[in-house]
Amino acid sequence: MTGEMSPMGRGDEVASPDDVRASHEDRDRVVELLRVAAGDGRLTADELDERLEKALTARTHGELRVLTRDLPAARDLIAGASAPQPRESVRIDCHSGSTKRDGRWLVPQRIHVHLSSGSVTLDFTEAVITQPSLQIEVDMRSGMLTLVTKPGVMVDADDVAVRSGSVKVRAPWDRDIPTTLRIHVSGKVASGSISARPPRRTFWQWLRRRPRPYALAPP
Repeated sequence: MTGEMSPMGRGDEVASPDDVRASHEDRDRVVELLRVAAGDGRLTADELDERLEKALTARTHGELRVLTRDLPAARDLIAGASAPQPRESVRIDCHSGSTKRDGRWLVPQRIHVHLSSGSVTLDFTEAVITQPSLQIEVDMRSGMLTLVTKPGVMVDADDVAVRSGSVKVRAPWDRDIPTTLRIHVSGKVASGSISARPPRRTFWQWLRRRPRPYALAPP
């Protein structure tokens, strides 16, 4: 029948991509992206709470795009592109020298570190985080394991048995950011050290955060 209208009342007009209804999976991907952005310092705690509330009630792709259009990792996320899948387990063996994971590396679910000498550095400042937790199992005879963290990445090393050496965990500078990744470190250290710390501050970062000088007492 000519002139018959579709249930949407638009005839044969095709809905624009922004009008397509969002699924639970679409909303979950945006929620994860927002959490990672907050951990990177791109969103404040208040902005994260506001956007999460809107993401969980969004009905269309267009409503979700508005929440992520100012975030660099948002392209193709809502359009149905699958999120990268982390490996279940990764093994790092270091007998001497140094081994490093930095840049945009994909954080697995579990990392086994076997260190007899040298150093291993796991830098999470630009890492791709797709799950809320990471288990690191350590077997150290000697050497140094360094975890470079950022706001939103929390480290628990209470289950490490140390015979000779040290374990030191320093919290990132901004503690108001919601936790995006919890790292649980366990295992044994015969000798050597494990440290978790934020990245080194540049001179200008230090200068902006230096304490104010004491006020001079009146004469």
